[in-house]
Amino acid sequence: MKNHHLLFIFLLFFSCKSEEKKEIDYYVFSPNVKILKDAPKTYTKPVTPKNIIIPKGMVYVPGGFTQIGTTDGMPHERPMFWAEIKPFFMDISPVTVVQFREFVEKTHYKTYAENFGDGGFFDYKTQKWILKKGANWQYPLGKDQPKAIDNHPVTQVSWYDAIAYAKWAGKRLPSEIEWEHAARNATNNRNLYPFGNEIVVNGKALANTWNGVFPQFNKNTDGFLYTSPVGYFGKTKLGLTDMTGNVWQWCDNWKINYDEITNGMMPKDTIEKVEKGGSFLCEPGWCHGYRVSGRSFTTPETSLMHVGFRCVK
Repeated sequence: MKNHHLLFIFLLFFSCKSEEKKEIDYYVFSPNVKILKDAPKTYTKPVTPKNIIIPKGMVYVPGGFTQIGTTDGMPHERPMFWAEIKPFFMDISPVTVVQFREFVEKTHYKTYAENFGDGGFFDYKTQKWILKKGANWQYPLGKDQPKAIDNHPVTQVSWYDAIAYAKWAGKRLPSEIEWEHAARNATNNRNLYPFGNEIVVNGKALANTWNGVFPQFNKNTDGFLYTSPVGYFGKTKLGLTDMTGNVWQWCDNWKINYDEITNGMMPKDTIEKVEKGGSFLCEPGWCHGYRVSGRSFTTPETSLMHVGFRCVK
């Protein structure tokens, strides 16, 4: 009986130590993401399960390990850290104007820009950002300019507007870690962009970005001064479009300090939400935000002419 009692104490102690070790190996960032203390010891090639039913307009993003950030980017992209991500589905493209219109017509939803009466607009003539009266998701450049085109990404939508759409569609916004995992093709690919390290190949632009020196001049060699149709520049290996340029995309989480997250501290910022992907206003000398590791931050009530979103589930 005595030996049995000692064995019980030993097993209890061993169990507690195991749990203690497990706790310092990672911490839960979100239901779909774990932040790892160290690099994973094993790494298996992601696969798509057989007979899986993929929702219409989405792709399957295999789970796996991804090193988030970079060593040679902006300070807010460092230091790099490892994350383990569960599989999820992601919209092939950002939500389009016609998709958002369906949501508005069926729910009678009114966006933040419509309630405020204006939206963020970059004036090419004055080279300044202004709040333009009448700018909203239907008229992202203002009512003195043409209406938004159906197959372009919807813009002038706040984070709250994106959340409302996602809830209506039975989806959610991705965390920035999920977004980057997908942009790295779920393989921890270390290229600058989802498709490689060059934005122009054989004279052909591979994304909608600013072609020149921002804000002085734009050569417009990619053919678009503002947004472009979703999917115009092709798909990544994972089957996603517009993961580089066109419009920044809202993510679910608040701004994260990577220094803090690597030390197991959750985001403290409750002022700005994260955006990923870059936009048609980005260029390397000013904002090389369309790199996979690129990040931007905006208050959740803000609506801008170069920010949209895509959903996951």
